[in-house]
Amino acid sequence: MDELNRLDADGFKNSEKIPVVALLDNIRSLNNVGSFFRTADAFRLEKLLLCGYTGTPPHRDIHKSALGAEESVDWQHFSSTELALEELAAAGYQLVAIEQTTGSIPLHLYKFDVHKKYALVFGNEVEGVSEAALSLCHEAIEIPQAGTKHSLNVSICGGILMWECYKQLGQ
Repeated sequence: MDELNRLDADGFKNSEKIPVVALLDNIRSLNNVGSFFRTADAFRLEKLLLCGYTGTPPHRDIHKSALGAEESVDWQHFSSTELALEELAAAGYQLVAIEQTTGSIPLHLYKFDVHKKYALVFGNEVEGVSEAALSLCHEAIEIPQAGTKHSLNVSICGGILMWECYKQLGQ
């Protein structure tokens, strides 16, 4: 680790984070949850919010893709996505759904404000962000796609968005 200048779990917990949390709205795949942990670690997010039936650590399938990041990244479970969003809004977070909607903003046109805190809301692998959660979000961002499919795996979306936040807010 030393030769790569990597932090250990304690060092990570004490490091400065970008002002972003990722909220997982009923994610069914534990491998996707683990991927979010690993990516949140890579880009130093504040924490993950695991909502509804989204799986939580400790679990071997989360660990399989998180590779230990579930030990470094702070997380919290909420029984409902709406409850988590209400708490985030009260704490001053800008609530941003990652979803294709009629009013969504293409990611390459979106500018994160360094004076704001963000909660990125990622939806279920089949249904997307729930209507109830969408109604509580301030805005939506979509990742433009040029292929025949009109969706990406949720953990891939997470990686793209977390990298963009890190580029705009973390440097």
